[in-house]
Amino acid sequence: MDDVARYNIERWQALADADALFTRPALDLDAASAHERVDAEGLLGGVAGRDVLCLAGGGGQQSAAFALLGANVTVFDLSEAQLERDRVAARHYGLDIQTIRGDMRDLSPLAPASFDIVYQPYSLGFVPDARVVFAQVARVLRPGGLYYFNFSNPFYCGLSERDWDGNGYVLKLPYADGAEVVIPDAEWVYARSRQSHPTPARPTREYRQSFSKLLNSLIGLGFALLHVSDSRDFYPDPEAEPGTWAHFVSVAPPWLAFWLRYAPDAQFTNP
Repeated sequence: MDDVARYNIERWQALADADALFTRPALDLDAASAHERVDAEGLLGGVAGRDVLCLAGGGGQQSAAFALLGANVTVFDLSEAQLERDRVAARHYGLDIQTIRGDMRDLSPLAPASFDIVYQPYSLGFVPDARVVFAQVARVLRPGGLYYFNFSNPFYCGLSERDWDGNGYVLKLPYADGAEVVIPDAEWVYARSRQSHPTPARPTREYRQSFSKLLNSLIGLGFALLHVSDSRDFYPDPEAEPGTWAHFVSVAPPWLAFWLRYAPDAQFTNP
């Protein structure tokens, strides 16, 4: 286990202890809200009976949604605290959700070509090189399978509402691929100002992943791009007070989401 993994384990344990937003299992889902949670764009079609891997997606949110829709769900996550949230959700709904602890950079515990869908919520930036993860995803996806991931907009990685200078949000960090970016948690992640116990000892540590590295790696592995979207989860409001989260995200969309199909027979090769 390297320093990256140790950092992430410690951080997510602390976030779970603080009841952070992404550690709260979704215990009020029905079929409609489950579908909205994992397929708002309407790209998946029916998932009943399909094998789904929630990659680095512990927390009892996406796994519960897929299982309620009839999928066979496996959650692979580095954090035991997050995996326990998936078990809580499984017990709540009476569902069968398999949980496996491991690093997204090494999916060797999973058999090759064993999943129809790999669904990866916001986690890709927590490792220095996304290409390692993509290669692992390609190994476990069946040909024709779908891959979803959500990641930090690389142009704005490290920028936040705190960077308002009276005229705009000032970019200060160079657009350097693989650069480590340390980001303090926003109040909405967990109510830091109202915590009676110690807050997480470490802030978010992310690594900037350039568009060229992301896309060229995926193309080289045989992934075909189906859909790209600005994340719908940040609730922009251009009329909000400058220097607030709602105003910031109306100016600089912080997250992007990709849907891809694994088509290894269509890999690009140099002549």
